[in-house]
Amino acid sequence: MKNLKNIILSLIFVGACSGAVMAAEFTPLNFSDATYSDTTKIAASSTSATSANNAAKPAVSDTTGNKNMQSAISQLDNAQVEVRNELLNYKTKYSEVDAKYNTIKEERSTLHKQIRACERKIKRLDNAKEKIRKNML
Repeated sequence: MKNLKNIILSLIFVGACSGAVMAAEFTPLNFSDATYSDTTKIAASSTSATSANNAAKPAVSDTTGNKNMQSAISQLDNAQVEVRNELLNYKTKYSEVDAKYNTIKEERSTLHKQIRACERKIKRLDNAKEKIRKNML
């Protein structure tokens, strides 16, 4: 039991530490970081100080790439709004059709009850006629 507790505690500790390391390593929403450019790979491999200074400045393609990413995100947001509006339209149409369906279903059930009542009346009248005929003979 004591070993199980130690194993569980150590797994929790390792999981928390690895989560912190992974969170520090990956920053998907930080688009202004220069770590996404190819110049940092070149700067990391060179040993001169001037190339390291050049790598610190983002290249022109990086800033346009960030603008393209932001515009793509805004386009996706707009598309999501359009799809949500379309969903609302479909839901309203569905509710209208559902209301019609329920009214028709209620009408059908009342008509079915009336038909059964009429059939019962006819059956009772037939039975009464048969009884009268039997009593006449």
